[in-house]
Amino acid sequence: MIRLLALILLLLPSLASAGTIRLKDLVDFDGVRGNDLVGYGLVVGLNGTGDGLRNSPFTEEIMSSILERLGVSVNGEDFRPKNVAAVLVTATLPPFSRVGSQIDITVSAIGDSKSLLGGTLIMTPLNAADGQIYAVAQGTVLAGGAVAEGEAASVVQGVPTSGVIPSGARVEREIDFQLSSLTQLRLALREPDFTTAGRIEAAINTEFNRVVAIMRDSGTVEINIEATRAVSTAHAIGRIENILVEPETKARVVVDQRSGTIVMGRDVRISRVAVSQGNLTLTVEEAPIAVQPNPFARGETVVVPRTIAGIEEEEGTGLAEIPEATTLSEVVAGLNALGVSPRDMIDILKTIKAAGALHAEFVVR
Repeated sequence: MIRLLALILLLLPSLASAGTIRLKDLVDFDGVRGNDLVGYGLVVGLNGTGDGLRNSPFTEEIMSSILERLGVSVNGEDFRPKNVAAVLVTATLPPFSRVGSQIDITVSAIGDSKSLLGGTLIMTPLNAADGQIYAVAQGTVLAGGAVAEGEAASVVQGVPTSGVIPSGARVEREIDFQLSSLTQLRLALREPDFTTAGRIEAAINTEFNRVVAIMRDSGTVEINIEATRAVSTAHAIGRIENILVEPETKARVVVDQRSGTIVMGRDVRISRVAVSQGNLTLTVEEAPIAVQPNPFARGETVVVPRTIAGIEEEEGTGLAEIPEATTLSEVVAGLNALGVSPRDMIDILKTIKAAGALHAEFVVR
């Protein structure tokens, strides 16, 4: 009995914080963000799976430019290598990246190359939106797909025309941003909500035992760095980002019509409603008949069209009543009682929403 009581006491803190999330997972700190980089380069060393230069003339242009920078003149030369491919290189420069640090990059073919497997990316500058070069990329491409071809058939697994290079770019320029000079810091909620913003404000002020944060709107909470009495702005962020807050979520139903996936939030509610559902199947089949003349007789073979059309209505669920549900488990139990497939359930949910009985945001993807 004593051991059981001790176990319960150990579990109580984790149970109490089951719905709380760290602040760093709910908000973005103003100025603490990455920057997108992009570059145009060349992958070489492919096993005959490169661009067809007649269909991708830009590959020949960049190849000539690279060779000329290396002191090799190719003017007037007729070369048609099959082991090179033009690619776009993308990356994200993390916040506070320093010169010399390395970042991951993604390499994607833009011509008619069949595979980048085993290729090597030649030195490629990466530019930001301001046109400045912030990193230089180079290395062996790790492509996740595979291609096999024969005389009459081919098979492709994954996407062999796209790959990654871990730590494939080296930072050459830093983003000019002085975090220590900030006197006010804004927290941007990833899911704006007045209730969540109010809870964040209260949690931060409780942590510092003084008024440090103030909610500006549903998506912004402003922090007074001086009021935190921290050694620096970085120290204040380090203390704030680990504060636990319970976010408030909207009642939402998300459906994916392609896969038939349905996801419901915990606050979804449904009013008492009656549902009748059935399937109607239309069938159209073409079965043409060839009519030929008798042997040695004059005439031509004629194809006579023949169409078979039909309508089949499957037995539906009848008129079924879904009782009022105040919890997610009750909503699921009521809908499951209809005994229909997920794709039919999507249509039923859309109809219930149109009838005003589904009290949640309905998102179709």
